[in-house]
Amino acid sequence: MGKSTGFLEYERVEEVASHPLERIKNFNEFHTPLSVEERQRQAARCMDCGVPFCQSGMTIKGMTSGCPLNNLIPEWNDLVYQGNLDIAYKRLHKTSNFPEFTCRVCPGLCEKACTCSLNGEAVTTKANEMAIIEYAYDHGLADANPPKQRTGKRVAVVGSGPSGLAVADQLNRRGHSVTVYERNDKVGGLLRYGIPNMKLEKQIIDRKIHVMEQEGISFIVNANIGDNVKSAELTSKYDAVVLCCGSSNPRDIDAIGRKEAKGIYFAVDFLASTTKCLWNNNMQLVDGQYISAKDKDVVIIGGGDTGNDCVGTAIRHGCKSVTQLEMMPKAPDQRAENNPWPQWPLVCKTDYGQEEAIAKFGHDPRIYTTTVKEFKTDKSGNLKSAVLVSLESKVDKKTGRKMMVPVEGTEKEVKCQLCLIAAGFLGSEKYVVDAFKVGLDARTNVASVAKDSFATNVDKVFTAGDMHTGQSLVVKAIRSGRDCARQVDEYLMGYTNL
Repeated sequence: MGKSTGFLEYERVEEVASHPLERIKNFNEFHTPLSVEERQRQAARCMDCGVPFCQSGMTIKGMTSGCPLNNLIPEWNDLVYQGNLDIAYKRLHKTSNFPEFTCRVCPGLCEKACTCSLNGEAVTTKANEMAIIEYAYDHGLADANPPKQRTGKRVAVVGSGPSGLAVADQLNRRGHSVTVYERNDKVGGLLRYGIPNMKLEKQIIDRKIHVMEQEGISFIVNANIGDNVKSAELTSKYDAVVLCCGSSNPRDIDAIGRKEAKGIYFAVDFLASTTKCLWNNNMQLVDGQYISAKDKDVVIIGGGDTGNDCVGTAIRHGCKSVTQLEMMPKAPDQRAENNPWPQWPLVCKTDYGQEEAIAKFGHDPRIYTTTVKEFKTDKSGNLKSAVLVSLESKVDKKTGRKMMVPVEGTEKEVKCQLCLIAAGFLGSEKYVVDAFKVGLDARTNVASVAKDSFATNVDKVFTAGDMHTGQSLVVKAIRSGRDCARQVDEYLMGYTNL
């Protein structure tokens, strides 16, 4: 695939990012696409490796290696190299419902498993994917293509995140009539309100939703099932109901003063407030309409992607300082011997938000093996500082599990007027679960009736995405939605051709 000697002839060239001190002046995406000729050269680097780990989606030691969607990556890399983007789009669209999302927000599991990365630099697969899908939109290839026949079956999808949209898209293609219910004011779930504009501009979501509407999918917003919409209404009106409400319970922290202090928020609420304010005010922040970090010392608890997004967002607000706490030790800068390719590389990653903090404040915002022990407030109850404590790994004698525990005597007080908790999510929200009377597993995710099944204990009610598996990547949620749609189709028709 590609050019057989391309990986020897051409170096990896990435899209140029705006300088950190320039891009923090706005909330726009900040990479400049390569020329058509350079993009073809990058696609030419896809070697005829024999076994394309990039598209495998295997689980190795609990981590995914390669694309969970099993995208036909070598095929469309070759087509990009040949300049045939029309066919490249058809091959991409065969396995991927939303390449316009994954090419922007996926961590690039395909590239980490690329054979070229074994002894050099991986193929720029994510950027090649973006080139394909943007070409498709520019040339009318991604326009609406409604199904020619309808089955007469009706399906309700609760939740419009990546898994819900994937379920809806697949079942609509099959000819079922699909209605998506979203409790927020706009469609997209965490794609819209959990991922900031710098990574995924919201007009990208709206562009795809418009296509899906033209293809016959109905979207109903401000519809909170279990609150202002009764679950019985859905189960009586539709032939199948699919729950795709995400793993929506944010993980909290247990620290002195957590409940009393004003100025502590979950990361998703912070990010959502910024997105809503920007959308409502022509991409401008308006005081009083969002959770503001302006002129504040910000402490972010959590070292993952969401924590990094909070760093970049707080800097764009104009924060005075930003500190990001990670419970775990710093990962090595290079692969360790016990972490060989094609495993996911457990190495230290400096993301865009951290790059911006380094440029703005002169140092990496991350502090490792550290958490907050106590929050302190002023006389009015407003957060003024946080007491940090170092952590060390110990083995619980009862369970045998490793735990990160505080180290006495390592306390340190830092200024903090805004604290953001980006510690992940735990399970399904109770009111939705109770509304449908579906069972839960030990991790409070919606349980299925059997392994590899998406059917719940309630007749004609299915579940997919993070609500079923727990918090995961966007690309995995899309795969879950596609697999669930196949089972729903078989339930409705007695067989499936999805």
